Amino acid sequence: MEFYANTDQHSIYRNPNSFFRYCGWPSVCHDGEGVLYAVCSGFRAAHVCPFGKTLLFKSWDDGKTWSIPMVINDTWLDDRDVGILWLGGNTLLVSWFTHPTGVYLNKYSDTIRHGWDGSGGVLDQYPTIPEEHSNGGSFVRVSHDGGMTWGETVQVPVSAPHGPILRRDGSLLYLGKEMYAQDGLEKDCVAAYESHDCGTTWERLCILDKPDDVPWVWYDEPHAIELDDGRILGSIRWEGDLNAPHPVIHQTYSADGGRTWSTIVPTTIAGTWHTPPHLFRHSSGALIQTFGRRELPYGERAVVSYDNGETWSDEIITRDDGPSWDLGYPSSIELDDGSIYTVYYQALPGNKHTSMLWSRWNLPER
Repeated sequence: MEFYANTDQHSIYRNPNSFFRYCGWPSVCHDGEGVLYAVCSGFRAAHVCPFGKTLLFKSWDDGKTWSIPMVINDTWLDDRDVGILWLGGNTLLVSWFTHPTGVYLNKYSDTIRHGWDGSGGVLDQYPTIPEEHSNGGSFVRVSHDGGMTWGETVQVPVSAPHGPILRRDGSLLYLGKEMYAQDGLEKDCVAAYESHDCGTTWERLCILDKPDDVPWVWYDEPHAIELDDGRILGSIRWEGDLNAPHPVIHQTYSADGGRTWSTIVPTTIAGTWHTPPHLFRHSSGALIQTFGRRELPYGERAVVSYDNGETWSDEIITRDDGPSWDLGYPSSIELDDGSIYTVYYQALPGNKHTSMLWSRWNLPER
């Protein structure tokens, strides 16, 4: 059974007439003063390209209208998968990752050149990037003035599209995928890190447990939430057996602050091929998980749990008009009236170029 949400839907950001018209992988948060913050990777040429800057947008009217994009991060490399987290007061944390130059020179060179640059162009300049800026990795930066200025860049050994979470004790927990790390991590593993100084330093808590017969490469792009009973729930994108008719989100729990986790197991949440989950708690007590559907009909979905993720509802369809599979990465918050505001990326109907969009919807009656 599926439920179609009654949604308002509009754009945060579109740039259709520019060569750098692609944007993707957004996140959203709000502070205690009614300001909404949204971020994405923008000013890109394509889904895979050497470009990409971290863009920040602000809204002062519950997300009805948004500011022009502010470039808050622009490294030598492609800055991807942007997360944002409000830490209290005027303090924000933004997260992202970059591929090393070798990934574009080797893995994606043909795709990029055939896609938009017949001569190689910028790709041919990659070997000239200074070595200290060519290794890639996962990073965070903190602002103490509402996103106007940003502090030093800190590398973190793991990455996730929506970044770390803030726990009730004020510390940060980062459940993420190993990302070109130099911390002795097993390649492609999912690990938990914590920070007690607003992301300046990070300590590894553990590498998660998984079934012995499943390779780490099949698990990707997790997100976590601290539950009311003190446990932490982690949801993980599934990359294994892509020929299966309905890949499902997997999940795991920690009862000791992220130091140990239950073995990762599949859920009943289907249709999540190549698109990660996002978790948040609604004031009604509902645990809401949003994700993109990269199977027909393409669009954005949500499920609800009232038992801390032990069981999940049928799908709530917030959008089913995506013209292609290139969409998703939704991130959600609750507005003052109890409605849910979800930010995601996808192309508008009849348009092949992605935009940064939002939907506002309400939970169905129980």
